[in-house]
Amino acid sequence: MSDTRLSVLKTYKLYVGGKFPRSESGRVYEVSDSKGKWLANAPLSSRKDARDAVVAARKAFGGWSGATAYNRGQVLYRVAEMLEGRRDQFVREVAEAEGLSKSKSAAVVDATIDRWVWYAGWTDKIAQVVGGGNPVAGPFFNLSSPEPTGVVAVLAPQESSFLGLVSVLAPVIATGNTAVVVASEKAPLPALSLAEVLATSDVPGGVVNVLSGRTAEIATPLAAHQDVNAIDLAGADEALAKELEIAAADNLKRVLRPQPVDYAETPGTDRMTAFLETKTVWHPTGSLGASGSSY
Repeated sequence: MSDTRLSVLKTYKLYVGGKFPRSESGRVYEVSDSKGKWLANAPLSSRKDARDAVVAARKAFGGWSGATAYNRGQVLYRVAEMLEGRRDQFVREVAEAEGLSKSKSAAVVDATIDRWVWYAGWTDKIAQVVGGGNPVAGPFFNLSSPEPTGVVAVLAPQESSFLGLVSVLAPVIATGNTAVVVASEKAPLPALSLAEVLATSDVPGGVVNVLSGRTAEIATPLAAHQDVNAIDLAGADEALAKELEIAAADNLKRVLRPQPVDYAETPGTDRMTAFLETKTVWHPTGSLGASGSSY
């Protein structure tokens, strides 16, 4: 018997509605490392895959947005825990995807895990920062509170396949939105592996849906989709971003334009507030007289 053993190559799949389907088109495309060496075949998503992902995200929105902010924080922290356990795998995948040394890749993966923890801590605090009571003239309480926008399409950064991906995805779901993520076109493998972590991290199916393929081909139907409420154009070039922004105007989507970002820096609250709506409630306090308020 020969001692030579053939390794088992990994079949990468999409992540839609908590399941791992192949593209309905049956298409794949070759993914290579920074030196042109073949790494794997990734699913080449179609417009139908994009529509299926939106349906899954909409179905999951009610439960996820209705969960307590504290519970969402627990779930995001669980993602960090699971990533820590698979750290070596992601160090290898990020190194291959981005052409980094092992030490630099390890630093990127550690920063990515910490980014999940950072956003997990914000889930039950963002409402106090951007909401609260408003002083008004008259016998009223006036209270503003943030609510999630809905289904958000996220075009992941092209160059930062893991840290950049998490930096644009985590704030979307931390605030109660659900997401359809289009992974980096040239380096989708870390995103597809992240989907396996999400599936075992208490994240309900459909809250995050991950598609791989040609960014323009997938993003175009998402930008025009009537049931997508917002879109983050982080992974689009200038020409594609302009085209998608025009398509998004049809149903008044919120659009976060691409901008230069150093994903290694500690993020602010901008990406969380970009996909929040503010609900303001007026409530009468009763009559106001010389002796004070009457409730």
